[in-house]
Amino acid sequence: MKQKIALLLLALVSLSAQAQKKVQLYADDYLTKEFHAGRRNLLRAQLPDSGVAIFFAAPLKIRSNDVEYQFKQDPDFYYLTGFDHTNSMLLVFKDEKEFEGQMVHEILFIQDKDKYAEKWTGPRMSVDTAKVKLGFKMVKYSSDFPDFKINFAKFDVVMWDDKFSDVEDDAADRGDAASLIKHFKLKLEVVEKKANTDDLKYIMAGLREIKTMEEVILLKKAIKITCDAHKELMKAMEPGLFEYQGQAIVEYMFKKGGAEYPGYPSICGVAENACILHYTSNKRKMQKGELFLIDAGAEYHGYSADVTRTYPVSGKFSPEQKIIYNIVLEAQLAGIEACKAGNYFRDPHKAAEKIIIQRLLEIGIIKAEKDVMKYFFHGTSHYIGLDVHDAGIMNKLSAWNVITVEPGIYIAAGSDCDPKWWNIGVRIEDDILVTDGKPENLSTSVPKTVEEIEALMKQESIFNLGK
Repeated sequence: MKQKIALLLLALVSLSAQAQKKVQLYADDYLTKEFHAGRRNLLRAQLPDSGVAIFFAAPLKIRSNDVEYQFKQDPDFYYLTGFDHTNSMLLVFKDEKEFEGQMVHEILFIQDKDKYAEKWTGPRMSVDTAKVKLGFKMVKYSSDFPDFKINFAKFDVVMWDDKFSDVEDDAADRGDAASLIKHFKLKLEVVEKKANTDDLKYIMAGLREIKTMEEVILLKKAIKITCDAHKELMKAMEPGLFEYQGQAIVEYMFKKGGAEYPGYPSICGVAENACILHYTSNKRKMQKGELFLIDAGAEYHGYSADVTRTYPVSGKFSPEQKIIYNIVLEAQLAGIEACKAGNYFRDPHKAAEKIIIQRLLEIGIIKAEKDVMKYFFHGTSHYIGLDVHDAGIMNKLSAWNVITVEPGIYIAAGSDCDPKWWNIGVRIEDDILVTDGKPENLSTSVPKTVEEIEALMKQESIFNLGK
């Protein structure tokens, strides 16, 4: 009898635990409100005495007729607020100011609630919810701003980024992006005060180029998803595929891995198209004997990876392709080695370019060092983060910078060299975390030696089992 009671109690406890366990319907690993508050505090510390900084959320953009592009929040605005809606505005004060009987360091204006609009485009955050979820003491609706009593004459410096000055106004919406900007400018004109639109960009670039652990965790997630996608396409690659089918495989794998979007339009170019730096048409059919270049990165919670690989459509490099490929790989490894704290931002490029010049001279593709620009005509590095080409000062490298290293050689048909090299376009790109010691390659899981690539391409893919 005692055993039966014990079993019954155990079953009841188990059922109670199951009932209490909630199903996780949405991702919960976003940056916290404390992270965004910390970014605002860092900004505040760099504002001049008696200064104020103003930021506007990104406006909606029309793709065609009445169809809008997928909304993408302005990175600076998201970095400082965590708020992902349009028609909003942030004010950050150097010192506490009194508004409506409250002493505050900052004010957030958010898109108005609208029951009808929310039936079409989803719920909007209320003022009270925003205070709790976003961690602001004062939050108001954007339609309140035209009548909001703020005297910019009391500030010695008014700083703002004017990137959205050309937004089209909706006369029926008193709280849209255009209205916020218009009334901000009107408030400035009344006190005849000019706004500083340059220094704020520099301050934000300096903040965003140094990543926190929280940001690196999200970047690593985006990069892992990206690497898994690249490996799957490498296995699925075969003659007869169209470039857009390669794109489809990679971007499917992005979604499968949990990424919301590609971080930028995927570049999928074969043969002559691999020699076009930002080729995105992706319409050509791939043939045996050609090289395929794919530059694609997943975006996870706003943070974008950026990885490029180049490999033969048929799974085997030709002798000429192998020579050019190994030059680029040698250059990339030299560039990665130069990603050390204290080095200048251009040092990885200089290291990579030196190798490419030397090797192209040796095989006779160029006759003089200056000719390298015919075949390697872009920089080797950029920051990544909330933008794939992220904000940064590009002075000296520091620990917690995350940059790409992506040298390339592009020999288009008709180039001034032996035709056997024509239509060979190679770029190899990895995402590198600068540390106080050796650089950490965050995308190293995608094969990039000739031998590793050819071995992986022999494996079966979920997209063409039994090939």
